[in-house]
Amino acid sequence: MGWDYALVHLYYNIPPAILLTACFYPLCTKIDVYKILFLILIAVVSTTPWDSYLIHQRIWTYPADAIVGPTLFRIPAEEIFFFVIQTYNTSLLYLSASKPTFHPIHLRGEKLLHDGRRLRLWRWLGAVFLLGLIFLGAGMIAGNGKGLYMGLIIVWAGPFILMLWMLSYQLLINLPLSNTLFPILAPTWYLWIVDTIALRRGTWVIETGTKLGWHLWDGLDVEEAFFFLVTNTLIVLGLVAFDNALAILNTFPRKFANVQRLPSPVQLVKALLVSPSEFEDARIVGLQEALKRLRKKSRSFYLASGCFQGRLRIDLILLYSFCRVADDLIDNAESGTEARHWILKLTEYLDIRYGRATEKPRSLEVFVQSTFPQDAQSALLLLPTAYLSPTPLYELVKGFETDLDFSTPGHFPISDEQTLQIYGSRVAGTVAELCLELAFHHASGRTTEQQRRKIVEAGGRMGIALQYVNIARDITVDAKNERVYIPSSWLESDGLRPEDVLKDPASTRIERLRQRLLDSAMKIYDEAKGAIELLPGESRGPMRVAVESYVEIGRVLRESGYTLKADRATVPKVRRLRVAWTALSKG
Repeated sequence: MGWDYALVHLYYNIPPAILLTACFYPLCTKIDVYKILFLILIAVVSTTPWDSYLIHQRIWTYPADAIVGPTLFRIPAEEIFFFVIQTYNTSLLYLSASKPTFHPIHLRGEKLLHDGRRLRLWRWLGAVFLLGLIFLGAGMIAGNGKGLYMGLIIVWAGPFILMLWMLSYQLLINLPLSNTLFPILAPTWYLWIVDTIALRRGTWVIETGTKLGWHLWDGLDVEEAFFFLVTNTLIVLGLVAFDNALAILNTFPRKFANVQRLPSPVQLVKALLVSPSEFEDARIVGLQEALKRLRKKSRSFYLASGCFQGRLRIDLILLYSFCRVADDLIDNAESGTEARHWILKLTEYLDIRYGRATEKPRSLEVFVQSTFPQDAQSALLLLPTAYLSPTPLYELVKGFETDLDFSTPGHFPISDEQTLQIYGSRVAGTVAELCLELAFHHASGRTTEQQRRKIVEAGGRMGIALQYVNIARDITVDAKNERVYIPSSWLESDGLRPEDVLKDPASTRIERLRQRLLDSAMKIYDEAKGAIELLPGESRGPMRVAVESYVEIGRVLRESGYTLKADRATVPKVRRLRVAWTALSKG
């Protein structure tokens, strides 16, 4: 009996597990726990017979004075724990790296000809390579000599890798390397070092006669190096396959109307077996365009979107995309007449969507394709109106009419704070209400009607607070567009006119009014933020991130010497991440 192997875990494997757990805990969701447990179970079940065979064949051995004693099929308890801890650590690293990734945009249907053909080619090239490797491993086993250990690794792991490659090749090829290569190589390199230390101390022994005799470096047999590379590859490929299945389940509600919160293995396999020819290419492209808009236009909400899960995340991104497209149609119009035209067409679009058209309506698709610019069409076609109330959307369009009032020379429609609140309610409070409707629709738990009313009311107020922050940030940008959202009554009380803001938006007196806007925003924020804690658990933390990320812009504006980018104050990336981390840590 000895403690050498146990001490390897205590010194080298458990500390990284504790660190990774502490770092990932605020981001962890039920589906993440499900993934980890699922992978650990597969790792133990699939590795135990193979490991036991190697011990029986004395390819590797464990000195009696290096292990505690208990075994399973001659496998020491410490070795079983190694299966668990390695899978756990590598899984946490993968989950941390892939948390911001929006997996649906990496799917490819076969109708996307260029990508579809290229991916199919890579799929079969990869399969041929892996089959060749498996045959090579079989030959090494048949030789029953120095290549036996390497052959056994290849023949054991090769079929699993081949299967995972064939099922999830799309994501494996399209995902960023930070999601795939990094969580394979980082723990592999670390375990090479741990393995070298253990081999030199004699904690475990690779017997001569079945290994090639090659070394990656002094003390590390090439078979051991290859083993850890292969096992970490298996873990990451398993997680990618899991995410591939979830992406298919969540992206195509027509194909999978009802998806379990924790999909069963049967449902996951069904998703992986769906042919790419059945994918809705238009939906994939629409999601790609929506995410691109979000990333370009709002770094705060882009960061927050990565904290939401499944179909809720998809629908929130689609909602943002619609709001952005609608706003841009008005803002980018070359004349007031064109802007009014788009307001009428957006209203007509909503009438068709909600069955309110007075005349016999054309099909939605025909109307959108014949009326709106091509780059706006997917946002309109994919808006999830099936579970969004019409009133907030109509009110949102009314809010755009206020922006249109600025097209009249010398007219500044924000006369007092009440007018500003009405405007903020229409362009931001409505969006908050729509986001909450999506959160309620996708929630696993249920909230009472009284709680919903309280949350929605507070959400509308929070939307106004965030719009105040937005206005405070964009005073200079709006001035260049001949717009002043600071209430005229505030300007008059300070001896100013809206025209003074247009001339010098960075003056000291305008700065005082900016701070007044922020004071009002923070007051409303303080009054409304408590309602976040009433939200369903899966959306509470992410919604807190969305709010706090935007409010942080206001906090930056209250500091001296803040950084400007395109005349707008920005929150440094590290600070944004810290805000998100703190918001999620509150549970």
